[in-house]
Amino acid sequence: MSYCNWDNTSEINKKYHDCEWGIPVKDDRMQFEYLMMEAMQCGLSWNIVINKREIFRNCFDNFEYDLIAKYDENDINRIMNTDGMIKSRRKIEAVINNAKCFQKIRDEFGSFCNYLWAYSDNKTILYDKHNNGYIPVSNGLSDKISKDLKKRGFKFIGTVTVYSHLQAAGIINDHDKNCPRFSYINSHYPTIKKRRFLEKCVTYFGDE
Repeated sequence: MSYCNWDNTSEINKKYHDCEWGIPVKDDRMQFEYLMMEAMQCGLSWNIVINKREIFRNCFDNFEYDLIAKYDENDINRIMNTDGMIKSRRKIEAVINNAKCFQKIRDEFGSFCNYLWAYSDNKTILYDKHNNGYIPVSNGLSDKISKDLKKRGFKFIGTVTVYSHLQAAGIINDHDKNCPRFSYINSHYPTIKKRRFLEKCVTYFGDE
């Protein structure tokens, strides 16, 4: 069994893996949704977050960041009182704050995608040994991006959160070499091979 075979987690996780995780994202609304889902996960399990995805979408206008940037106290109270929503005012306020920061990056670079993909020269990164199952929680690239996003005012966007986003948005291909999605991404999108750099907390997910 390859390390990224999520069959033993849940059907919703398996569908996310098979249809979304690691496919390069070139749409700003989707970038914002993915990034804010990672931010909402802070301190929680991914299973909790993925199972609340539709609740998040309903609370945050399908992650249309231009709408979210205009939210006020009434919207915060509405979201806090939504059944099934994560009851964290700080995270809700962070999503609103991040929507405003997201707009500023779009205005400066033309799109958030332009900003983020420039870090990998618009190619999906294949790090040495990652396709054999050696996966970190963060690395030098996520450190650099997280530091810049924080400088731009983003909240709940640490290096681990950013690394998870880079995986999800297809900037890093961390599928196992035996996973069909690994070869699919490599054959459909431009890639670049890189050596590992400043990796932290590497875990081996491969077969023993």
